[in-house]
Amino acid sequence: MSESYDFLFKFLVIGNAGTGKSCLLHQFIEKRFKDESNHTIGVEFGSKIISVVNKMVKLQIWDTAGQERFRSVTRSYYRGAAGALLVYDITSRETYNALTTWLSDARMLASQNIVIILCGNKKDLDADREVTFLEASRFAQENELMFLETSALTGENVEEAFVQCARKILNKIESGELDPERMGSGIQYGDAALRQLRSPRRAQPQGTQECGC
Repeated sequence: MSESYDFLFKFLVIGNAGTGKSCLLHQFIEKRFKDESNHTIGVEFGSKIISVVNKMVKLQIWDTAGQERFRSVTRSYYRGAAGALLVYDITSRETYNALTTWLSDARMLASQNIVIILCGNKKDLDADREVTFLEASRFAQENELMFLETSALTGENVEEAFVQCARKILNKIESGELDPERMGSGIQYGDAALRQLRSPRRAQPQGTQECGC
């Protein structure tokens, strides 16, 4: 039997090398920590179906390399992304300082209405913290991002980050701000029958009027 889901969302995981992006993706999909993690070369891929607000949503997640030499390759994967985890390492000021560059890339190259959640990873290493929760929270607020601190090691807030991002995308679909029918939105209907149920007006013959009752 094929997997059944209501929507498919294209997600990105972006940020500097060494922030734990691949470990976050592995923890989300496999529910365990990835012990041996080399730097991603180019792009890695994972997918998972989650339940969000009574909808089944399949996330197609592209984990991009954080090293500068791969930037030209990874940028091509930004197009049409509906959501993104923007990741920094709370123990590395350098990774935090690079967030502005990653954010401008995502907003310029991905979907116009991309939903981004800022993730301060390695929360389990609080004793070595270089970036406070408060300053990251302010950065998120100033740039209209959601924000969570996560730990790929313990799993804390990892699923919540993906779920919060997907929930906001669903809210935007329901409000009409995002249209799954639009090319490059990063969103697809999961089932042709469901799609027709959601678009009854398209099936109406031309010239007929909708009942105003």
